Amino acid sequence: MTLTAMDLVANAKQTITEITVADAKQILSDHLILDVREPAEFAAGQLPSAVNIPRGLLEFQIGNHPDFSGQHAAKISVCCQSGGRSALATESLHKLGYTNAISLAGGYKAWSES
Repeated sequence: MTLTAMDLVANAKQTITEITVADAKQILSDHLILDVREPAEFAAGQLPSAVNIPRGLLEFQIGNHPDFSGQHAAKISVCCQSGGRSALATESLHKLGYTNAISLAGGYKAWSES
Protein backbone atom coordinates (compact mmCIF):
# COMPACT_ATOMS: atom_id res chain seq x y z
CA MET A 1 0.00 0.00 0.00
CA THR A 2 1.31 3.42 -0.95
CA LEU A 3 1.10 6.14 1.69
CA THR A 4 0.45 9.80 0.97
CA ALA A 5 1.99 12.75 2.78
CA MET A 6 -1.26 13.22 4.66
CA ASP A 7 -1.16 9.55 5.73
CA LEU A 8 2.30 10.17 7.20
CA VAL A 9 1.03 13.27 9.00
CA ALA A 10 -1.98 11.38 10.37
CA ASN A 11 0.29 8.57 11.58
CA ALA A 12 2.66 11.08 13.22
CA LYS A 13 -0.22 12.80 15.00
CA GLN A 14 -1.09 9.48 16.64
CA THR A 15 2.33 9.32 18.29
CA ILE A 16 2.92 12.95 19.35
CA THR A 17 1.28 15.57 21.55
CA GLU A 18 -0.43 18.50 19.87
CA ILE A 19 -1.44 21.66 21.69
CA THR A 20 -3.97 24.33 20.81
CA VAL A 21 -3.10 27.97 20.26
CA ALA A 22 -4.72 28.83 23.60
CA ASP A 23 -2.54 26.27 25.38
CA ALA A 24 0.53 27.45 23.47
CA LYS A 25 0.03 31.04 24.57
CA GLN A 26 0.15 29.90 28.19
CA ILE A 27 3.30 27.77 27.94
CA LEU A 28 5.48 29.39 25.27
CA SER A 29 7.58 31.35 27.75
CA ASP A 30 8.70 27.99 29.19
CA HIS A 31 9.49 26.39 25.80
CA LEU A 32 12.03 26.71 23.02
CA ILE A 33 10.03 27.56 19.89
CA LEU A 34 11.07 25.77 16.72
CA ASP A 35 9.57 26.93 13.42
CA VAL A 36 10.11 24.37 10.66
CA ARG A 37 8.75 26.46 7.79
CA GLU A 38 10.90 27.66 4.91
CA PRO A 39 12.90 30.88 5.49
CA ALA A 40 10.58 33.02 3.34
CA GLU A 41 7.54 31.83 5.32
CA PHE A 42 9.36 32.53 8.58
CA ALA A 43 10.37 36.01 7.42
CA ALA A 44 6.71 36.84 6.73
CA GLY A 45 5.83 36.31 10.40
CA GLN A 46 6.59 34.02 13.31
CA LEU A 47 5.84 33.21 16.92
CA PRO A 48 7.73 35.25 19.54
CA SER A 49 11.32 34.05 20.07
CA ALA A 50 10.99 31.33 17.43
CA VAL A 51 14.07 29.76 15.87
CA ASN A 52 13.83 28.72 12.22
CA ILE A 53 15.21 25.38 11.06
CA PRO A 54 13.39 24.27 7.88
CA ARG A 55 11.79 20.82 8.03
CA GLY A 56 14.01 19.47 5.26
CA LEU A 57 17.16 20.30 7.24
CA LEU A 58 15.94 19.57 10.75
CA GLU A 59 17.62 16.24 11.41
CA PHE A 60 20.92 17.56 10.02
CA GLN A 61 20.98 20.90 11.85
CA ILE A 62 19.19 20.59 15.19
CA GLY A 63 22.08 18.96 17.06
CA ASN A 64 24.51 21.67 15.96
CA HIS A 65 22.21 24.63 16.57
CA PRO A 66 23.28 26.56 19.69
CA ASP A 67 19.71 26.87 20.97
CA PHE A 68 19.05 23.12 20.77
CA SER A 69 22.47 21.46 21.13
CA GLY A 70 22.46 19.40 24.30
CA GLN A 71 18.84 20.37 24.98
CA HIS A 72 17.28 16.90 24.81
CA ALA A 73 15.44 17.55 28.09
CA ALA A 74 14.24 21.01 27.01
CA LYS A 75 10.59 21.64 26.28
CA ILE A 76 10.23 22.37 22.57
CA SER A 77 7.10 23.63 20.81
CA VAL A 78 7.24 23.01 17.06
CA CYS A 79 5.21 24.98 14.54
CA CYS A 80 4.83 25.20 10.78
CA GLN A 81 2.18 26.83 8.59
CA SER A 82 -0.77 24.55 9.28
CA GLY A 83 0.39 21.68 11.50
CA GLY A 84 1.51 18.96 9.09
CA ARG A 85 5.23 19.63 8.92
CA SER A 86 5.37 20.31 12.63
CA ALA A 87 3.76 16.92 13.34
CA LEU A 88 6.36 15.17 11.18
CA ALA A 89 9.15 17.26 12.72
CA THR A 90 7.97 16.49 16.26
CA GLU A 91 7.94 12.78 15.46
CA SER A 92 11.51 13.07 14.12
CA LEU A 93 12.62 15.03 17.19
CA HIS A 94 11.31 12.24 19.42
CA LYS A 95 13.36 9.73 17.43
CA LEU A 96 16.42 11.95 17.91
CA GLY A 97 15.91 11.99 21.68
CA TYR A 98 14.06 15.31 22.10
CA THR A 99 11.25 13.64 24.04
CA ASN A 100 9.69 16.88 25.32
CA ALA A 101 8.79 18.16 21.85
CA ILE A 102 5.16 19.02 21.10
CA SER A 103 3.43 20.31 17.99
CA LEU A 104 1.22 23.38 17.57
CA ALA A 105 -2.09 22.21 16.07
CA GLY A 106 -3.07 24.43 13.16
CA GLY A 107 0.39 25.98 13.03
CA TYR A 108 1.22 29.62 12.45
CA LYS A 109 -2.00 30.07 10.49
CA ALA A 110 -4.09 29.23 13.57
CA TRP A 111 -1.81 31.37 15.74
CA SER A 112 -2.15 34.42 13.50
CA GLU A 113 -5.94 33.99 13.25
CA SER A 114 -6.40 33.86 17.02
